[in-house]
Amino acid sequence: MAKRITIVEDDPTIRANYADALKKHGYEVAAHADRKSASEALRTRLPDLALLDIGLGADLDGGYALCQELRALSPTLPIIFLTARDSDFDIVSGLRMGADDYLSKSVSLPHLLARVSALFRRADVMQQPDRSEDFLERGSLRIDMKRFAVTWQNRPVDLTLTEFWIVHALAKFPGHVKDREALMGDAHIVVDDSTITSHIKRLRKKFCAVDAKFDCIDTVYGMGYRWRAPA
Repeated sequence: MAKRITIVEDDPTIRANYADALKKHGYEVAAHADRKSASEALRTRLPDLALLDIGLGADLDGGYALCQELRALSPTLPIIFLTARDSDFDIVSGLRMGADDYLSKSVSLPHLLARVSALFRRADVMQQPDRSEDFLERGSLRIDMKRFAVTWQNRPVDLTLTEFWIVHALAKFPGHVKDREALMGDAHIVVDDSTITSHIKRLRKKFCAVDAKFDCIDTVYGMGYRWRAPA
């Protein structure tokens, strides 16, 4: 069965271009021009992936609101923001809302298709996790691979799927430095440096909300990131 993708984009030309490109690659596409129609359709049937513009006509942050609605309906649905607003503030805001990826509208269609394909590959991996590793524990960290849940000091840490995979990739081999390419491979995503940086910032903030003394994710400047090995 073809994967279903929902596009929410107020520009009719851009919306049609994305829809045509995705259909040519075998995806089923539902396209919407505004938040209201998209919200009604999404509550009737969830897609397998959502591409959301941030500004939807006069609704300047409509995409953010839709992302929050989708996250309430499904914590695992892949969500990509596709927008002309590409400042660091907007990227961080999008990831804070629960998006998995953030792309500028200047991105080429082949690159967009690659990012979509990568998120679907990750979803497929999730359906068949390695049952030889149902749990991963590193000190106060506990990762449940069956439920895709993370706890720190026995308290839940609410992570998106992208954040979950990044934590797993880092914690699996404490002390090993993971560069962007390695994190992309382990987390089954295709993103740029700024997006990885934003995810790491969000991860630290979420763990610190549970434990103000959390400091297990190190930045190794010029190389990447690592989970701090126990002393």
